Amino acid sequence: MQFHHHGYVSADPQVQPAAGTGLDRPDEIPAEVDVLIVGSGPAGVIAAAQLAQYPGITTRIVERRGGRLVLGQADGVQARSVETFHAFGFSERIIAEAYHITEMAFWEPDATHPETIVRKARPLDDDHGISEFPHLVVNQARVLDYFLEAAANGPARIQPDYGWELADLAVGGPGESHPVTVTLRGTVGPQEGTERTVRARYVVGCDGAHSAVREALGCTPVGDKSNHAWGVLDVLAVTDFPDVRTKCAIRSHDGGNILLIPREGGFLVRWYVDLGMVPDDDDGAIRRTPLEEIIARANAIIHPYTLDVKDVPWHSVYEVGHRVTDRFDDVPLDQVGTRAPHVFITGDACHTHSAKAGQGMNVSMQDGWNIAWKLGHVLTGRAPESLLATYSAERQVVAQNLIDFDREWSTLMATKSEDLPDPDYLSSYYVRSAEFAFGFMTQYTKSAIVGGTEHQHLAPGFPVGKRFKSPAVERVCDGNPVHLGHHHRADGRWRVYAFADSPAAGSPSALTDWAHWLATDPASPLLVHTPADAELGSVLDVKVVYQQDHTAMNNVADVPAVFLPRTGPFELVDYEKVYATDPRDDVFAARGIDRGGVVVVVRPDQYVAAVLPLTAKAELASFFADALLPAAVPTPAQVPAAPVAAAPAAAAL
Repeated sequence: MQFHHHGYVSADPQVQPAAGTGLDRPDEIPAEVDVLIVGSGPAGVIAAAQLAQYPGITTRIVERRGGRLVLGQADGVQARSVETFHAFGFSERIIAEAYHITEMAFWEPDATHPETIVRKARPLDDDHGISEFPHLVVNQARVLDYFLEAAANGPARIQPDYGWELADLAVGGPGESHPVTVTLRGTVGPQEGTERTVRARYVVGCDGAHSAVREALGCTPVGDKSNHAWGVLDVLAVTDFPDVRTKCAIRSHDGGNILLIPREGGFLVRWYVDLGMVPDDDDGAIRRTPLEEIIARANAIIHPYTLDVKDVPWHSVYEVGHRVTDRFDDVPLDQVGTRAPHVFITGDACHTHSAKAGQGMNVSMQDGWNIAWKLGHVLTGRAPESLLATYSAERQVVAQNLIDFDREWSTLMATKSEDLPDPDYLSSYYVRSAEFAFGFMTQYTKSAIVGGTEHQHLAPGFPVGKRFKSPAVERVCDGNPVHLGHHHRADGRWRVYAFADSPAAGSPSALTDWAHWLATDPASPLLVHTPADAELGSVLDVKVVYQQDHTAMNNVADVPAVFLPRTGPFELVDYEKVYATDPRDDVFAARGIDRGGVVVVVRPDQYVAAVLPLTAKAELASFFADALLPAAVPTPAQVPAAPVAAAPAAAAL
C-alpha cells in the first residue's frame, strides 16, 4: 500500500484526506444532490464506497432503519466478493473474522439402512485454484459495516442518512439539471411522519425485494415461485452430528433435506431445513410454521444424530421464488437507446431467488459497483452519459443467469436421492459449477467498454469480458512477490497492463516503441483522456510486466519513463508500476501470453475490457475514444525523461 506520496503519514492510511463534498459535509440532506442512493444493503453500501472516491459529486444514501443493520440474513461470501473487498481495502480484516469454507460434505441415506444418513462425499471447495481468495461465511451486517467504513473514510466522507424511506419518485423531462424528484418520509425519531423533497441527477434503488423505487418506476418482476418452502435458522446447539462445523448438503430418505452452513466466530450454525411442497391454497400458512416444528424436522432428517437447540438468534420461513425485473432502469423498453436513464435498481430490487446458492448478497454488490463507477465517470465528465445504458444491458443478463443456476441448484437440493441420475450427482454438480458459484462466470459482451475478441489468442488466460484473474509476479524495485491484480483498488481508474516482448528493459523493442507513443503522441489515450491539471495515471494506471525475473533487471532506471511516473507535490517517482515474471509461476506461460508482447486493458470494476498486441496503437486509442471523453490534453513534457534517484534516508531526515 502506498501512502506517503503527498507527505509523511503517521495515522491510519485507509482514512483518505477529505476533499470536495467531504469538507464540511452538511448533516441535513441537501435539496439537490447528484446521486441519491436509496437503501443501505449490499448494493447501496458498495455504491457509496465507490462514489466516496469522487469528492466532486454530491452523494447521499438514505436508509429507512434508524441505524446500522444488527442481524443480516445473507452470510455466504464468494471468492469474487473477497476480491472486491480487497479492492476496497478491508479483505484482510474480514478474512480474519470469517468462517472459511474449504470443503463440502454430502450426506445421503444409507443404502442398507435408508432411515439413517451416511457421508458419501467430501470434495474440496476449490480444488482448481479458481481464486487465491477464500470462500467465506460472515454476517451481512459486518459486510455492510466495512463498506460503510470505506465510504466514511473516502474523500467525500459519505455516511448514511438513517430514518428516511422513499415515498414517491418522478422523473422529469429532458434538459433538467436534476430531473428526478424524490419525496422522502421520515421513519424514526423526531422526523417520523415528516416529508421532504430532494431533486437528484440520478437515483440508485438498493431498497430490497419490496423496492419502492421499483414500484415507482413500474418495473415488473418476471418469474414465479417453486412452491417449495424452507425454514432457516441460526442456532447455538449441542449435537453429535460429526460435520456440524463443515458445510453440508444432507438428504434423508423421506424427511426432506438440509443445507448446513457453519457461521463465523465458532459455535453458531445456520440450518436450511426442507419444509416440503406448499399447497396452492396455502395462503401463507407455511410462513407461520412454528420454530419447534422446524427443529423437529431437522432432527428427523439427520437421524441417527440429534440436534439439541440451546438458542436461536434468528429464524425465518421462505418460499423459493425466481424473478428478474423486466428492466433495471427507468427507460421503458420501447424507448431503449432514445434517452439516458436516470434511475437504476439493484440487488433484490431487480432479482430474487433462493438463499441456498449463496449468490444474493454477492451479485448485489457487483450490481452496486457496476453502476457506481459509471456514475462517477459520467458526473465527472470522464465518460459520455451513454455509458449508463450499459448497466442494465450488462447486469440483467447476469441476473438471469443467476436465476437459471439457482433454479437448478435449489431443485436438486429438494430432489430425493433415488430420483437423481446417480448417487453422486449432487456432489459432482457442486464441483462442476464451482466457477459460477464463486462468482467468476460473468462475461460481459462487446460494447463501448468491452472490446472484441479478435486478439484473444494473444492472452487466452485473460478472457475479454471476464474478471481479471490476478497473476503472481515480482515487483522489480524490491523483488517482492505480489499479485498484480491486488494493486487494482476501487479508485475509479482503468488499468492498462503492458506485457513486454522479450528484450530487456532499455533495449529497442515493441514495448519501448509503445511506451514512447503512449507518453508523447498526441493520439495517445494517456494524453487524450488525462486532464491537464491532473497527474498522469489519474485516469489510466499503466503498468508493465517483463518476461525476465527481477534479478535480470539490472537498473530500474532503464525502464521507459511512462512506467515510472511522478506523483504528488514533490514529484516522487512511483516504482510500483514495474513488474517481472515470478520464476515459480511464469505468468506468460500460465496465461498463454504471447511473448511478442500484449496489452491488457481492465475496467475500474476489474473486468477485462480489451486484449491487443503492442503494435495495435490505433486500436487502443480507438477503444478509449469510445469508452471515455477527451480531456484537456497535457503536454509530453509532463512525462519525465528519466526518474530522479531517490534520496538516501539520512539525507531525507
